[in-house]
Amino acid sequence: MEPVERRVRANGVELAFFEREGRDPTVLFAHATGFHARCWDAIAEDLEERSLALDLRGHGRSEKPAPPYPWSDVADDVAAFCEGVGLQGAIGVGHSKGGAAVAAAAALRPGTFAALLLVDPVLMKPSLYERQPSFEAEHFVERRRNEWGSPGEMVERFADRDPFRRWQPRVLRDYCEHGLLPAPDGNGYVLACPPKVEAAVYAGNRAWDPYPLIRSLDIPVRILRAPPPATNDDWSMMVSPTWPGLVGELPNGEEVVLAENSHFIPMESPGVVAEHVRELAAKVRG
Repeated sequence: MEPVERRVRANGVELAFFEREGRDPTVLFAHATGFHARCWDAIAEDLEERSLALDLRGHGRSEKPAPPYPWSDVADDVAAFCEGVGLQGAIGVGHSKGGAAVAAAAALRPGTFAALLLVDPVLMKPSLYERQPSFEAEHFVERRRNEWGSPGEMVERFADRDPFRRWQPRVLRDYCEHGLLPAPDGNGYVLACPPKVEAAVYAGNRAWDPYPLIRSLDIPVRILRAPPPATNDDWSMMVSPTWPGLVGELPNGEEVVLAENSHFIPMESPGVVAEHVRELAAKVRG
């Protein structure tokens, strides 16, 4: 069944989210930069638990304020969203930037989550946050193609290219179908996360230090991650961009390395992610 689209105003921004009914505990899904809530459909449909999949600011059907996009704002959004919908004792699931935001929101609003599943959450080595971020430099994603004739054209364009060719076909279709909005001029479609917004989100990564927050987490936190790069020069989205020492910063953390996956674990192995969610939910229920 299709989820129900809802909206809530949180932290001064109107956020869209997609709700599926089910048993407790509720599962909150937060997506990666440039993605959207419906990328979680294949996982949410595989669960008995109620789920809320959130379009983060600038993405999907949510409001798109002007840049900059410091990640601290996104964490505040998630915490305010959880306050707005009265979320308590939930399972927080976040991929990439969404994982970082969920982790910070859990610390900002204790009691919201009973456990977290952070899927390659792009939390970097603490010393990297000491560098001054640049909001002025152009990011290559700002030159990303924005206009499309149809979702089908987008699927065809991406299907045989990395990283998309590794994805489950259904997830790629969801990404393309729900990742486009009708063009303002009425001709075709445009990306639901505009390239300028996506670039601003990447630029905002180092505009905060999340560690004072996440070190305070006392709930179970499971990290799913791809293998790390062999050297600093080998960094790419085909390996894990998450700092290998992250699990040691979490009082109740554990780590699972998925040797066959890239950074795009939910897109490549939705069944694996769903199984981890079910396991955490069962533990929360006791």
